[in-house]
Amino acid sequence: MAVKALNPKAEVARAQAALAVNISAARGLQDVLRTNLGPKGTMKMLVSGSGDIKLTKDGNVLLQEMQIQHPTASLIAKVATAQDDITGDGTTSNVLIIGELLKQADLYISEGLHPRIVAEGFEIAKEKALEVLDQVKVSKEMDRETLIDVARTSLRTKVHAELADILTEAVVDSVLTVRKPGEPIDLYMVEIMEMKHKSETDTTLIRGLVLDHGARHPDMKKRVEDAFILTCNVSLEYEKTEVSSGFFYKSAEEREKLVKAERKFIEDRVNKIIELKRKVCGDSDKGFVVINQKGIDPFSLDALAKEGIVALRRAKRRNMERLTLACGGTAMNSVEDLTPDCLGHAGLVYEYTLGEEKYTFIEKCENPRSVTLLIRGPNKHTLTQIKDAVRDGLRAVKNAIEDGCVVPGAGALEVAVANALVKHKPSVKGRAQLGVQAFADALLIIPKVLAQNSGYDPQETLVKVQAEHMESGQLTGVDLSTGEPMVAAAAGIWDNYNVKKQLLHSCTVIASNILLVDEIMRAGMSSLKG
Repeated sequence: MAVKALNPKAEVARAQAALAVNISAARGLQDVLRTNLGPKGTMKMLVSGSGDIKLTKDGNVLLQEMQIQHPTASLIAKVATAQDDITGDGTTSNVLIIGELLKQADLYISEGLHPRIVAEGFEIAKEKALEVLDQVKVSKEMDRETLIDVARTSLRTKVHAELADILTEAVVDSVLTVRKPGEPIDLYMVEIMEMKHKSETDTTLIRGLVLDHGARHPDMKKRVEDAFILTCNVSLEYEKTEVSSGFFYKSAEEREKLVKAERKFIEDRVNKIIELKRKVCGDSDKGFVVINQKGIDPFSLDALAKEGIVALRRAKRRNMERLTLACGGTAMNSVEDLTPDCLGHAGLVYEYTLGEEKYTFIEKCENPRSVTLLIRGPNKHTLTQIKDAVRDGLRAVKNAIEDGCVVPGAGALEVAVANALVKHKPSVKGRAQLGVQAFADALLIIPKVLAQNSGYDPQETLVKVQAEHMESGQLTGVDLSTGEPMVAAAAGIWDNYNVKKQLLHSCTVIASNILLVDEIMRAGMSSLKG
């Protein structure tokens, strides 16, 4: 009790006690998330301090929103959220497997096996598991069908099946539209816009852009077809100078002159835009839309409205990038060198008013490289839930395209890896075999919980699946609608390769780290002030 001698106020948990504390924390977290796993998982309702309600099935959202006080539990939660940041999926599985690894290890440690040996066994098992993962991955052409299967598998674990099927197509199409050959996929080019309106099944993909504000002048048209689009970042209002300066005038006439000079400065800019409009539109009835990142003052709006130009001010910076990708053209930072080449084009621009809010839709773009997912839902928590699901779905599709391969889902991979590990066990030297066995047993929590959440007996289902796997040699998962074994690949249930890879890595590392803790001291500087 060296720490106690130095600091009588320190709290210490040693050897067995420390391990027990850590394992109970991991199991506690596992019990919370256990019922969330898979498409048949249940919802959790989170009520924040201010009374806000969140309904979610997404492990990541839960872990971020929950207040976790136990140090070990928060460590596991951080790993799971890191998993989500990198791969977008697999948070619940992560927590379940870590909890189960510790639980299995505890069985052997309580019989006197040293934690270090278990950790070595885990390490050997992880290497073997990654080999198996590489053997069973299916490299295939990422066509739309496959991607839809991947997205559906991910989305069904987040929202109910009917909605997942609607979102799946929208998500896949949006990634395929944004994707440029030979470049990494930038998911920021998919704008996710929420509209509190209608029901969640009205969520649609718009091959263009939706801005969350409308034109600022009553005379501007609400609908423009075949429109040229000028994206610019030019201030069309008189701005104060950056240093505080003032003008002195002797008489009212001089003041008039000053005001006129200010106005002329802005009018010249507006006239340049109007000239460009006359040049490209001529006498035809083509539309002309100006979307500006900075402000436009009432005089300028008036001048533009008289010319039949629709002007939107103060657009978001990120939308500037999306606009040029969706409609073509380039974003201009000054009005000096405006040419028809810098204009984009959209087939239809219209304003949509919903209650107090206005939305501007820019649609029918030719070959858009940026799209908008318009999420609709009757209330705030539905919107949040769909938004989280869509984000994860987008990442799943992106991962599949970048990996160029997928892994059969429905617990098939875990059963296959566990089976391979049991076969591999005799070739491992000494007592580390027990660590390998513990790892194999721990992975089986995934098919067990999938079956349990669907209302079947976990052991019975698992035995059936393992028997089927041994007989056919194919990757067999759990069919959640019947509780029988099925070939996951044939049913189109695919998981991401890099999600599983990340899972195996992070679970092993964290479980080993937690096992090797044999003393927990709360003796930091802050707790000394008694």
